[in-house]
Amino acid sequence: MPPTASWARRVLALVVDWFACTLVVLVVTGPAGWSDDRYSGFYTMGVFVVEATVLTALSGGSFGKLATRLRVIRVDGSNRPPNLLRSLLRAVMVCLVIPPLVFRPDGRGLHDMAAGTATTTLEDLSRLSGRG
Repeated sequence: MPPTASWARRVLALVVDWFACTLVVLVVTGPAGWSDDRYSGFYTMGVFVVEATVLTALSGGSFGKLATRLRVIRVDGSNRPPNLLRSLLRAVMVCLVIPPLVFRPDGRGLHDMAAGTATTTLEDLSRLSGRG
């Protein structure tokens, strides 16, 4: 398994994700709907869960992870992206906030341990697979 990505890079990816999901909700609801609807933050969280789940299962990372050159891989040695169910579990646990704050010495958070995944840089993953 390649080394896990730094927490700073992962937080940056989450900020990019949250900003993009907020923009999606803002476009759909409009500025007035965004400021008047007290549930707009929950809409953003829902968009994040869907976006992170689908993109992680299909391409190995959410929009923010892909933009910051991070990848989510299985820790079973295959280095492939997690399936849809594991990606959903991971995204929901990230929304609970506490799981990413509880982590092992190797840098894997509780959300990664529960889903059997790890977050690594694209460079480390390429180097491990002999493509870098």
